[in-house]
Amino acid sequence: MEEKTSYSKSFEELQKILDSIEGEDVEIDKLAEKVKRATELIKVLRSKLKKTEIEIKEIVKEFETSA
Repeated sequence: MEEKTSYSKSFEELQKILDSIEGEDVEIDKLAEKVKRATELIKVLRSKLKKTEIEIKEIVKEFETSA
């Protein structure tokens, strides 16, 4: 997985893949490859969201205890 890619770039790539699949612009021979890449991107995006959620909870907790 490409953890170093930004959330925005990963999301943009995922959106392009989904658009090509939904628009039926993808060759059947490349469909499995695109679905696999989309799955990888979803995992990266979920991971980034989870890390951000944890960071925000820690920041809020620190703020609440210091107030």
